Amino acid sequence: MAVWPGLWPALLGIVLAAWLRGSDAQQSATVANPVPGANPDLLPHFLVEPEDVYIVKNKPVLLVCKAVPATQIFFKCNGEWVRQVDHVIERSTDGSSGLPAMEVRINVSRQQVEKVFGLEEYWCQCVAWSSSGTTKSQKAYIRIAYLRKNFEQEPLAKEVSLEQGIVLPCRPPEGIPPAEVEWLRNEDLVDPSLDPNVYITREHSLVVRQARLADTANYTCVAKNIVARRRSASAAVIVYVNGGWSTWTEWSVCSASCGRGWQKRSRSCTNPAPLNGGAFCEGQNVQKTACATLCPVDGSWSPWSKWSACGLDCTHWRSRECSDPAPRNGGEECRGTDLDTRNCTSDLCVHTASGPEDVALYVGLIAVAVCLVLLLLVLILVYCRKKEGLDSDVADSSILTSGFQPVSIKPSKADNPHLLTIQPDLSTTTTTYQGSLCPRQDGPSPKFQLTNGHLLSPLGSGRHTLHHSSPTSEAEDFVSRLSTQNYFRSLPRGTSNMAYGTFNFLGGRLMIPNTGISLLIPPDAIPRGKIYEIYLTLHKPEDVRLPLAGCQTLLSPIVSCGPPGVLLTRPVILAMDHCGEPNPESWSLCLKKQSCEGSWEDVLHLGEEAPSHLYYCQLEASACYIFTEQLGRFALVGEALSVAAAKRLKLLLFAPVACTSLEYNIRVYCLHDTHDALKEVVQLEKQLGGQLIQEPRVLHFKDSYHNLRLSIHDVPSSLWKSKLLVSYQEIPFYHIWNGTQQYLHCTFTLERVSSSTSDLACKVWVWQVEGDGQSFNINFNITKDTRFAELLALESEGGVPALVGPSAFKIPFLIRQKIITSLDPPCSRGADWRTLAQKLHLDSHLSFFASKPSPTAMILNLWEARHFPNGNLSQLAAAVAGLGQPDAGLFTVSEAEC
Repeated sequence: MAVWPGLWPALLGIVLAAWLRGSDAQQSATVANPVPGANPDLLPHFLVEPEDVYIVKNKPVLLVCKAVPATQIFFKCNGEWVRQVDHVIERSTDGSSGLPAMEVRINVSRQQVEKVFGLEEYWCQCVAWSSSGTTKSQKAYIRIAYLRKNFEQEPLAKEVSLEQGIVLPCRPPEGIPPAEVEWLRNEDLVDPSLDPNVYITREHSLVVRQARLADTANYTCVAKNIVARRRSASAAVIVYVNGGWSTWTEWSVCSASCGRGWQKRSRSCTNPAPLNGGAFCEGQNVQKTACATLCPVDGSWSPWSKWSACGLDCTHWRSRECSDPAPRNGGEECRGTDLDTRNCTSDLCVHTASGPEDVALYVGLIAVAVCLVLLLLVLILVYCRKKEGLDSDVADSSILTSGFQPVSIKPSKADNPHLLTIQPDLSTTTTTYQGSLCPRQDGPSPKFQLTNGHLLSPLGSGRHTLHHSSPTSEAEDFVSRLSTQNYFRSLPRGTSNMAYGTFNFLGGRLMIPNTGISLLIPPDAIPRGKIYEIYLTLHKPEDVRLPLAGCQTLLSPIVSCGPPGVLLTRPVILAMDHCGEPNPESWSLCLKKQSCEGSWEDVLHLGEEAPSHLYYCQLEASACYIFTEQLGRFALVGEALSVAAAKRLKLLLFAPVACTSLEYNIRVYCLHDTHDALKEVVQLEKQLGGQLIQEPRVLHFKDSYHNLRLSIHDVPSSLWKSKLLVSYQEIPFYHIWNGTQQYLHCTFTLERVSSSTSDLACKVWVWQVEGDGQSFNINFNITKDTRFAELLALESEGGVPALVGPSAFKIPFLIRQKIITSLDPPCSRGADWRTLAQKLHLDSHLSFFASKPSPTAMILNLWEARHFPNGNLSQLAAAVAGLGQPDAGLFTVSEAEC
């Protein structure tokens, strides 16, 4: 009879449990459901609720609930009631209130959790009831704890110079809960709080700001969680010191006291001395040079001169000089007198007015004067002849300016005032630019090459289109010319990812088909009289080394336009796709440009543009338009500011067009949502013989450090069986986030039970752990179903890769000039370029447009870049006509005038 007191609560619990099955099982907090008319004070309230736990190895976990007052408590796990026999129940009385208390325990095993697979996690919840109603506890999530053995990235040995920065990357193994990382230096723990020269990044990389000799050690990355502790391979870091020369000593005394000798100076490799394998000083440690000490030379007399004529005093004289040799370098002077006089009375002492020596002196002076006069006459004649020759050269100097004559613009025909016909003057030679303006390092060659050539040949109706009669040969010739330039050695040797053309002041457009990449060259962007050979190239990420730091990731293709360094008088517009979800609170976006030396620089931070900058960017949902007056190599890079930052991934499912064996492979690609990535995969699948079997989906991949999982479900076991040994496949987070790896995909291999099986029905799940997911419902006939093939064909682009002149623009040239002339001047009624920018939703860029000589031209150029070739010209005409200009009728544009 002792069991009967507990029978009524048990029956009541069964009835209430059946009623609770319809309640909201997803509620995570404690929830009370009172019985109508009952006392709310007697509702059960939990003293102990189940908490989140991890299952370590194969040890079951214990969940405990305790409630007062409670007549019955049951656990509910993943929406299913736990059997009563699995509960351990203890009844007692609460000491403070005197009400009946109940404590229930259950064990959850690893096998129970592993049975639940999918997007949800295993959870358990307590439900307690009394006569006044029921109360549900909070949910407790049970996760299987693990830590894989292999590191996703281990540190590598390095040799660095003194004071150089050290970065040792470490990506711990995947685990639940996520592994904590610590670093060991020679088995001693590295504590950044004690050493300000060391810090650990969010990505667990160890960074030494300036290497010291004490940093030479073996470094080990250690990852640990509640399951295990893993050690990476040790990386030996050697901090070496390159030797440096001391200063030169003073030159020694010349080895010879008189005449030629030698002197030397020396230095030593001790400033600093080389350490840890550092390079020894290059060069000589001793220098010698010739020296000469002047020897003293004593003076010596020259021979005596002849005796002079006898003077009035009946004497004559003779002289000599101390010049044979003269004394120098401290030598002694000549001894004796330099003048000798004697009596000449033996010659009867008769004075003559002029002797033969005087006559010779006068004749010599006259001869010198005559020579000077003749020399002056010769100089005057030479000067006159040179002046005449200079005048004749200047008169014939027109050849110097023949290469800079302007191109003539002929007026349009009278019967069609809306079309502008532009014909080049073929009688004028122009300057043609080819090659790179970047200086070469291997010689003093000039920076650019100038040749003479004609303008483009005139085409009908003023349309200048560059047609390619033999694209392969011309592309090979163009690339071969570029390959001789130092800067272009990294260009791809193909034409599918490249467009090129020759342009002048008329402007034009370059496009790489099926990539969303184009370059708009507005009219007059190229100076008149110049012809540029311009190219546009799409690079594969693995071919170009783009350094990314911190949380940065590549959001766009890497695109080159050039040659770099050409003179542009107006900005050109480079258009390319991106895969970021533009949100200023989640992303910090910057435009990177590679210099001629190969280094990458941040040339523009989006959102911080200034009108004076050389670059400007119009960022839209899936594309960006870059204004630049300097050509080069560009890429759009984003840095995540929070885990809410997301990239758009395009998911595509491919399978073989024809299946001749029992095996059937489904390839799931996870690409950046850009046209160029789609083009690469489509070309690859064409080579593999694949076809699209489902409509592409977009997945928002967040910066949450969680991998992407892929799994296949509901495969009919009577017709197919999966050959996978695991429940799901994964693509590591960093492989997707860095944006530099192409063709990321997983393959699901199925096997048909019979070769006659042709229908396949299953589900493919793709989701980021603790993130967004997508589900594909496949219902496909593998032998004849091709209904999804048209989806990719509709996304392809057509058209000529290079368009030159008016054919490259939607807006006719004459009408464009009329719009610019009417809207550039400020208008008091507001009917100017500012209102046009507002109508076209470009009013956030007014400061940039205002900084240019023609704001309207900038607006029209951006419209051309965004809407070619499928832009609606009628909408633009309506926007211009709606400004209320008096001559708005001039802006009426028809498709026939395009």
